[in-house]
Amino acid sequence: MSQAELTELAERLEQYLGDPHDPASRMSFPAVLDHDERDSFPYAFVSMLHRWGFLDYGLPAEQGGKAGNPETGFTLMRLVARRDGATAIALGLTNAAFTPVWIAGTDEQKRRQIDDVHGGVSIAWGLSEAAHGSDLLSNEVVAEKVPGGYRLAGEKWPIGNATFADRMVVFARTGPRGGAGDYSILVVDKWRAEAETVRETPLLKLHGVRALDLSGLRMDGVFVPESDRIGAEGQGLEIALKTSQTARLVILSLALSGVDTSLRAALEFAQDRVLFNTPVIDSPYTGRQLAESFADLMVADAVCLGAVRSVQASPAQVSVWSSVAKYVVPTLLEQTHSRLSVVLGARTFLRTHPRFGMHQKMLRDLSVTNVADGNTVVNLRNIGHQLASLLERARTASPELRREAAEHTALLYAMDAELPLYRPHLQELSSRGLDDAILASPDALVRLRLLADRAADKDRDRLLLAADVAGQLLGRLGPLEERAQRLRAELGRGYATSAELFDLAQEYCLVHAAAACVHTYVHSQESMAAPLPSAALLLLQLERLNRQFHPYEPYRDPTAADEVLAVLTRLHEENRLLSHWPITLADRTAPTEGARCAEAR
Repeated sequence: MSQAELTELAERLEQYLGDPHDPASRMSFPAVLDHDERDSFPYAFVSMLHRWGFLDYGLPAEQGGKAGNPETGFTLMRLVARRDGATAIALGLTNAAFTPVWIAGTDEQKRRQIDDVHGGVSIAWGLSEAAHGSDLLSNEVVAEKVPGGYRLAGEKWPIGNATFADRMVVFARTGPRGGAGDYSILVVDKWRAEAETVRETPLLKLHGVRALDLSGLRMDGVFVPESDRIGAEGQGLEIALKTSQTARLVILSLALSGVDTSLRAALEFAQDRVLFNTPVIDSPYTGRQLAESFADLMVADAVCLGAVRSVQASPAQVSVWSSVAKYVVPTLLEQTHSRLSVVLGARTFLRTHPRFGMHQKMLRDLSVTNVADGNTVVNLRNIGHQLASLLERARTASPELRREAAEHTALLYAMDAELPLYRPHLQELSSRGLDDAILASPDALVRLRLLADRAADKDRDRLLLAADVAGQLLGRLGPLEERAQRLRAELGRGYATSAELFDLAQEYCLVHAAAACVHTYVHSQESMAAPLPSAALLLLQLERLNRQFHPYEPYRDPTAADEVLAVLTRLHEENRLLSHWPITLADRTAPTEGARCAEAR
């Protein structure tokens, strides 16, 4: 799907859903808050979006869906999630549960599942178990081989949509030892199950995404025909890990959307609120906080741009790209949300206010993105296991390899470049030391300096400063490798599980994020719509990443934050998504005069 087609599709969904501030729209903030307050599953929202065809954009076109790439589903999820994360997850879980079928299912299995989804069937992804969490090789749900199929016993918990869904795609042990080759993927159909062989566990009360169905499924000898095994027997671990690579990227749309919604609320509050005869936004500190929050959001947007597209354009490297994004985006945006709470002050605590209530909801909902589909520890561990080869390749890569990486990044970070068709079976569980964002960074810096030479006045100065900051951040890789080698020599076998290795992995992720910001600027600048691209924004993005290492280092150009605030303000006034993507949001139909910061009564 081209950039123009995806933008048109996204805007069509936005117009269908309507202005979330308008109580008469199809998915308004007041209605969302009501569901949240009552812990009430959003059946009406899910059904409405199902009828619109939302799920089709996460199902392969070859077998009856409309998707050829995860980027489409990611973008649409983002638009739903800016209204309600619970609804976005409830919908996305069916697509996530279909991913094992997409990866390893037969053509007939894919067609059958998609036909049933069109008929209203929903699916859950049964991976987790209460006692084992991310330790998949300790999972205890057992599938015993019987004539014609398997009988499953055990419990999957906690699982999104476990009660709501009609089926569950289950990761189960089919071998005797519980080794890597002893697990398989089976589809449990609740409607075909014999009496008393499946039982849902009670719904859980949640801190965030309160309206979501999070429960479990207890299986007591439920029969699954062999035709409902996905892939070969013993292939389950590989399928599950590849599924997680995609799922952990899609859920990041919630983090981006939550900050988008909260940042708008904070900006409007600062514009309308007058203290000591001065609008709050005119306070230099508050203005800078808003600009910094926007810059952080755009760092996350750039990281997601390359990572989501890597699933198609660079599937051999997706193990690194997905883990980097899953660490950087929630971690960074949790800090951003906290900063916005400072701007909003006491209004952060207003749960049911139609504007400020959404901030406290988004603040709570964001936390799920740090936990679901692989938490921070899981993702840093994955980077840590590959760190030595990543750093060595970054230092020793040949000119030819760097040229290839530059060609790949031009595809990964150019929003107007069409991607190859999604082929999930091509995903790899290790990148073998390759990270094109890092390998192509010298080329990106050359391109950035050439753009600076063609820019005028302040833009030229800011692009040159941005190149300097990016160069310093990328220059951390050499010392990072030296520290890793010293630690490996000091700690021996303990290095692989040391806390220090996690620190090194965090640093690598932030350097990758800096490269992503530069790549997005140089490869997508012609695809953006004014006021983007912005040299001031790129500089502040990189300065924000540098502050992760030097929290009190002054900005090289303090005036850049003023221009970034102006960019944010214009995007909001023009009703645009706060993203590099030039997507226009639903028409504003709610009255705003006196309403944006009205006192709660």
